[in-house]
Amino acid sequence: MSLTASCCRCARPVGSDGTCPTHGPVPALWRRAAGSEASYDDFAAVLRRSDDLPVLVPWPMSAGWTVADFGVVATEDEHALATVAAVSGTSSLDGEVGLSLVVEEPRVGLGGRCSGTGELDPGEWVGAGPPAVRVQVERRSVALWPAASSDADDVLARSVFVGEYAGRWLWLVVTPASAALLLRDDWLLADASGFGPEAVEMSFGGAPADW
Repeated sequence: MSLTASCCRCARPVGSDGTCPTHGPVPALWRRAAGSEASYDDFAAVLRRSDDLPVLVPWPMSAGWTVADFGVVATEDEHALATVAAVSGTSSLDGEVGLSLVVEEPRVGLGGRCSGTGELDPGEWVGAGPPAVRVQVERRSVALWPAASSDADDVLARSVFVGEYAGRWLWLVVTPASAALLLRDDWLLADASGFGPEAVEMSFGGAPADW
């Protein structure tokens, strides 16, 4: 197992006292070590730390798609506050595609880190007007609204959608932005922490996500 700790709000490492040089005392994001290959053993370590928080992945995964990255934000007493999983694959229109899924309690900031928005929580625009897309999470339809990036250069780099699932924020980050068209049909998402024999069918690999 090779999980390392960084700030849940930025990519800086946290010290032994759990302090980020930028954000001060923060719960750590435990993620596979830089340079290491994504593996089932590390993914299982994240699942064990996830407590009652779901770790969402598209399921069933399309042929050629892999689990590329993952992590869990937890307090010192191992209470889970957020999870993230990233998958990668290809589409005929967009080439290499990445999808990151964050489930988090309010005021954590992992979604803001992974999406590039820098927000602790999404704004009042969530729920305003019709949703941009819907996903199916454990057979429940979840509405998502588009989030604006804090960086104009990210407009073409990624699309970000946010909604509420089971009293928590659900962030969906798609790269490149044009690949959001893949969401025109309801995507099926499942909680990997509830997998049994299905877990052996998961493929791991690909470049780590840039969060």
